[in-house]
Amino acid sequence: MMEEHVILVNEQDQETGTMEKLKAHQLGALHRAISVFLFNDKGEVLLQQRAAEKYHSPLKWTNTCCTHPRPGEDLNVAAVRRLVEEMGIRAELTWQYSFIYKAELDGGLTEHELDHVFFGKSEAIPVPNSEEVAAWRYLSLEAVESEMTAQPDSYTEWFKIMLNRIKKIRDEHID
Repeated sequence: MMEEHVILVNEQDQETGTMEKLKAHQLGALHRAISVFLFNDKGEVLLQQRAAEKYHSPLKWTNTCCTHPRPGEDLNVAAVRRLVEEMGIRAELTWQYSFIYKAELDGGLTEHELDHVFFGKSEAIPVPNSEEVAAWRYLSLEAVESEMTAQPDSYTEWFKIMLNRIKKIRDEHID
């Protein structure tokens, strides 16, 4: 298996180099990331439960999919690629916003990302990659918020940070 690298960036999203993915998470180095939120016609978001084998945040519920773009890869292309790789779904995706966050994870790892957030709409039934995804479900953002309040450890740190903003812009995006 090829060693995965992330694109290191500064706070203006200018590339400063690359680093092996695990090392970037061990050092808490700021790097470029992508998060995808896919909604159905009811406005429910497609969630995935991360596979048990993931080196961080295993079995936690999160947004539809996440990735790190490859060096030289367009952000939208990377988002569509990862949606197919993780969930087996093709959908048109639209960039919504970008933000920087830093979160301490289990195992002494730190997620420090400049995250580019994409939305899409689909009624497709996922055919997830079992190496990436343990389970999936569609859920309203209000139900996610309720569950997240009752069981915060069941969700990824980045999804908890993003939820309020996602709720605010969802209705503008989903017809």
